[in-house]
Amino acid sequence: MPPFLAFEDKDLAIPSRVPLVLVHGHPFDRTMWQPQLTEFAATRRVIAPDLRGYGASPVTPGKVPLARHAQDITNLLDHLGVETFVLAGLSMGGQIAMECAARCGDRIRGLVLADTFPEAETPEGRRGREATAARLLAEGMRGYADEVLEKMVAPYADPEVKAHVHRMMTATSPQGAAAALRGRADRPDYRALLAALPVPALVLVGADDTYTPVAGAEAMHALLPDSVLHVVEGAAHLPNLERPEEFNLALARFLARLDGANVGSPV
Repeated sequence: MPPFLAFEDKDLAIPSRVPLVLVHGHPFDRTMWQPQLTEFAATRRVIAPDLRGYGASPVTPGKVPLARHAQDITNLLDHLGVETFVLAGLSMGGQIAMECAARCGDRIRGLVLADTFPEAETPEGRRGREATAARLLAEGMRGYADEVLEKMVAPYADPEVKAHVHRMMTATSPQGAAAALRGRADRPDYRALLAALPVPALVLVGADDTYTPVAGAEAMHALLPDSVLHVVEGAAHLPNLERPEEFNLALARFLARLDGANVGSPV
């Protein structure tokens, strides 16, 4: 059976370089990672899926919990024959990465958590996600996209970056986005998982991110046993698009450390 998810797979298998898996946030798709695909696919295998309900992947209406997304990613990597990998996720993608660590942590060589947070949803947050899901189903994506664009990226972001982010949001299926929001509202608390994480982690955050502020990234960094924190100046919630050179440099340094520990390991 073919994998459920649509994906981009830059299949450059260099044995000493661990594959990189990129998990996008809400309400985006795999093209969110284009600067990282361009940068890293020349030197390692890079896999970027469209999550269930986003991009070219089929929509599951109702509710899609983080555990379903994590299982989809695991199934895809099994299909591709990827045994171990570095897992990077941004925002909702970071929470999916944490769920993957809970389910298949022995396969993860390093964890990259960008503009995300590990806490379970609050009652107020749960109501907010349910209300947003209902709004998307009733109104579609455009009004929401217009409203949140300059929180997703900083108001001063490059116009081409703004246009890309807006296109991703408006192209997303309202049913897919609503199902993910409802599932995300039910997520567990991942703090105990992170406190016992046995692999290195990189925590990245935009300095002007109001969705996941720097203070939350600092708290997550303090919780992790072996982590590096990098604050990306001049960026909000999507530093990988807003400041790709700085984001890529921090990620490259992290990957180089893991590649050094990966000599002789299977791809």
